[in-house]
Amino acid sequence: MHGWTGKILKVNLTDKTTEELRLPPDVYLRNIGGKGLSGELLLEHFRHSWDDPQMPLAFMTGPLNNTSSPTSGRMTVMSRSPLTGAVCDASVGGKMGTVLKRAGYDGIVMTGKSLDWCGLSISETGVSFGNAAHLTGLPISEIHTQLAADPVMKNGAHAMIGPAAENGVRYAAIVFDGHYFAGRGGLGLVMAEKKLKFISVNGSLKTEVFDRDELKAAQEEIFRLVSASPMLTGDLGITNYGTGALYDLMHSRRMMPTNNFRQTYFEHSPSMNAYAYKKQYDTRKFGCAGCHILCKKVGAKGEIIPEFETMSHFSALVGNSDLDVVVEANRICNEAGMDTISAGVTLATYAEITDQTLSTENFLQLLENIASGQGEGVALGQGALRFATESGQPQVAMVSKGMEFPAYDPRGAQGMALAYATSTRGGCHLRAYPIAHEILRKPVATDRFSLSGKARIIKISEDMNAVVDSLTACKFLFFAASLEEYARALNAVTGMQTSAQELLKLGERIYYRERIMNARNGFAVNDDDIPARFFEESGSSSETILIAPLKRSEFLEERAAYYRIRGLDEQGLPTAEKCAELGLSC
Repeated sequence: MHGWTGKILKVNLTDKTTEELRLPPDVYLRNIGGKGLSGELLLEHFRHSWDDPQMPLAFMTGPLNNTSSPTSGRMTVMSRSPLTGAVCDASVGGKMGTVLKRAGYDGIVMTGKSLDWCGLSISETGVSFGNAAHLTGLPISEIHTQLAADPVMKNGAHAMIGPAAENGVRYAAIVFDGHYFAGRGGLGLVMAEKKLKFISVNGSLKTEVFDRDELKAAQEEIFRLVSASPMLTGDLGITNYGTGALYDLMHSRRMMPTNNFRQTYFEHSPSMNAYAYKKQYDTRKFGCAGCHILCKKVGAKGEIIPEFETMSHFSALVGNSDLDVVVEANRICNEAGMDTISAGVTLATYAEITDQTLSTENFLQLLENIASGQGEGVALGQGALRFATESGQPQVAMVSKGMEFPAYDPRGAQGMALAYATSTRGGCHLRAYPIAHEILRKPVATDRFSLSGKARIIKISEDMNAVVDSLTACKFLFFAASLEEYARALNAVTGMQTSAQELLKLGERIYYRERIMNARNGFAVNDDDIPARFFEESGSSSETILIAPLKRSEFLEERAAYYRIRGLDEQGLPTAEKCAELGLSC
């Protein structure tokens, strides 16, 4: 095969056995890789609870990994979420996707549960299990240092979980190479439940490419488009300021979630933007394998500079105006292996319910307590919705399907309201990312204060991003390039003869399958919703910008339109007709 290795490693952690799974070529063609192939392999297991040993945890690459295709270093992790009970997948960067292909595998599917803490080492010459008890309780940086010191795995890639997962935090992450997070939904807790502390991979095999000259031409076309994109490579773009480049945009549009989404304007934002971090910490850039944008930022003294979501939630959302505190809070979460979005919303929920403004000391101590499973941290580690429900105020949790909202208030970009509601993994901006057209005006501008017509846009965007996460590529590139360019790259790598429209059809199938997964576990129309706050309360308006509540009737009308366009019934459930059309089993 070209692009794919044709081999998937199956691991049974209970009895420490492995086997190689070889799928028919048509399965690869229908699912591409990454998100799509993970869903194909996990679909029939989704009646299992997340902590059932038979519930798989999948790590899956795509056909572009280990090639010269731009942003080819990403991969997908998928299982069922401990936080939401819904399907949960994460696209993660670093170099694991590249190195796993070099070891000869398209992916890993793990089932079972080890009796004791163990680690998994994979190379082109074999697979081995090792005791990992000595790594428990250690911060992520120390675990990574020890794994990287192994002479056999010195230049390899490493995935690991930290103390948060060990201590039952439902939004614990899997951390790759010390810096890159499969963060949302608690995939780290799934790994901890299996008593798997780390995965180390090394390899040197090459990926067969069908037409290298054509791949080079596709690569140059993508590079040309990226170089012309102000959002990506402009003076104020992501390559210079990281994802924090969005901070000023959210502030100026008066849609920055503040004080647990009660306001949408934070007066200290001008002194807490990406420029402030660059000036105070003298930042430099780094990034994933196969990427030239390099969106990650690190300070001159090694400080890891937060991503946009963390910048926003650890400042405006919790009422903090100190850059050093944001960086320290980010460090605590990184070392614990803990999702910063869920942590921020959960602490904002706590502050509202307890009617207090979190002091710097209290804010940081609560994060430490969550990570270590001590005191109030035990309840807060269960997520915003569970904490708010146990406190008798579930309406205070800003979540959808139990997943905490990221740093885009939907009253200032109304497409986000529908995107949050219909996202298969819960309150997630990355399924459809309407910020692209509502704020960044890519590919075309839409009215951010209207829901009209957004149903079809959301559906198409979900399908497109399902393809992007299956290739696997970086969504940022699609501020400039499109599926046209990536179809050309895919064809060059694999020898396929596909088009952007044909890929979109595959994306529709991949996304619809996730609706099937959720439907099998009881998710329906009532779960495709957002909190009442956004319909009942205004945001922070100015003399020139009105941030009004969303109109409930318009939201329900557009959600119903989404169901029709997506091929769901009035309850948001898959239909036999649509399943048959897509070749899926309901």
